[in-house]
Amino acid sequence: MTDQISPKQFRESEGVDDWRVLGDGANAYFRTGSLAAGARLVQAISALPSVDDIQPDVDVRHDGVTVRMVAFIEGYGGMLRSHVELARQISAAARKLGLAADPSAVQSLLVIPGATARAEVMPFWFEQMREPRPGGGGAIHIAVWVPYEQAEARIAAALAAGGRLVRDEFAPSWWTLADAAGNEADIATTKGRD
Repeated sequence: MTDQISPKQFRESEGVDDWRVLGDGANAYFRTGSLAAGARLVQAISALPSVDDIQPDVDVRHDGVTVRMVAFIEGYGGMLRSHVELARQISAAARKLGLAADPSAVQSLLVIPGATARAEVMPFWFEQMREPRPGGGGAIHIAVWVPYEQAEARIAAALAAGGRLVRDEFAPSWWTLADAAGNEADIATTKGRD
């Protein structure tokens, strides 16, 4: 029996305000201001009691630390109840070091190439296209996963940069935008996917 939980269950848990659920699990970004401060946070995370069992992904940069927790069960990436407790502990460790989370900096990127002749490119690309996109171009399709509260700002920025809205019927799970060549980008959230 698994202790898998839905994105909604994770979001509604107490003490996870620093965390956002994206397509690749629960994520948090802590602004550190320096590599040394980031290293101190990583050291504090490594000392938490269940960290070796859960094995979060930790990305240390000169100005911050990103932590991601995801469990792959039957090919699906999701969260576990144990991730909620570790998220609370990681947030507490960051606060103890005087570090704040910045949920607006959390995102992940998924690239979804498309092709009309899928068998010819299958070793490299996976999304089957029924027909070329209008205008003959735009076989690139990416998904940018953002926290739900950041979606409108990202859409507005893309439109202001010359993009156009292609589809919004799947909102709030995703909105599809395109550039002038027809290359598509989804602004994706976990809202509405439970």
